[in-house]
Amino acid sequence: MKNYTTLADIDNLETIIREARGLKFENPDTKAGEGKTLGMLFFNPSLRTRLSTEKAAKLLGMHVMVMNADKDGWALEFEDGAVMNSDKAEHIKEAAAVLSQYCDIIAVRAFPGLKDKEKDESELVLNSFKKYASVPVVNLESATGHPLQALADAITIQEHNTAEKPKIVLSWAPHPKALPQSVANSFVEMVHRLDVDFVITNPEGYDLNPAVRKDIKVEHDQEKAFKDADFVYVKNWSSYEDYGQVLNVEKNWIVNQEKLKHTNNAKVMHCLPVRRNVVIADDVLDSENSIVIQQANNRTFAAQAVLKRLLESLDA
Repeated sequence: MKNYTTLADIDNLETIIREARGLKFENPDTKAGEGKTLGMLFFNPSLRTRLSTEKAAKLLGMHVMVMNADKDGWALEFEDGAVMNSDKAEHIKEAAAVLSQYCDIIAVRAFPGLKDKEKDESELVLNSFKKYASVPVVNLESATGHPLQALADAITIQEHNTAEKPKIVLSWAPHPKALPQSVANSFVEMVHRLDVDFVITNPEGYDLNPAVRKDIKVEHDQEKAFKDADFVYVKNWSSYEDYGQVLNVEKNWIVNQEKLKHTNNAKVMHCLPVRRNVVIADDVLDSENSIVIQQANNRTFAAQAVLKRLLESLDA
């Protein structure tokens, strides 16, 4: 593995899940990163991604440097050939090259603007770091994906699954703000690689990118989609077709215990943070159905497995 920017960088999902669970339960491997440095740049806020990745690196023996790039550094220019006579003081060409001198792995978090679909899908920030850095790059959530979260989700599903072929439902839920499709995209891409029954449910107008969904069924009746589900992954996203828009809040799409009566006593997942009694009701989050905390815990071991593989590639 040379970078971890999409799930496509994982050659075998089952193998890396086993590696992550091995790090969690058997061998923490505190020496793989000795003498190495992880640099993390955040253009957007973070709690779980920042702390779990930092912990993962330290469990491997790495040094960690963290920078809020949107506040602590110079404003970066990402366009090639730009005439830098505005507020951008440094070009990504120099920034990435310099960071590659200080860090053995660079991790970047940069959300979409949700205004220009083509620009967001170009992944300008993430791909610029990949282009100009001379060390591996890790995606801490980008304009279109969150592969570290998806790997943690896969670990969590495996740990809590009791069915031979579980039914998994990805359910849109209401939210007052326009949110990216990143988490949902990567979750769908991850589930494509599992032997499960999978359904996406969302209101009309909120279908995800067809290139991501592929042949996955979309059910616009949430309760019908929930029938006999073993796992319900709850997540809001803004419209892809009317890009970045909140078409309507659809408050009745909140996930509560009444909805779970249609499931096979499903385990409920969410990437967090979650708005209680808007996205998921208290009676679900505070119940035994909820595995959101266990899911968040697995963020550390997902990141640890990825960083370990990248460290091994440095020594190859």
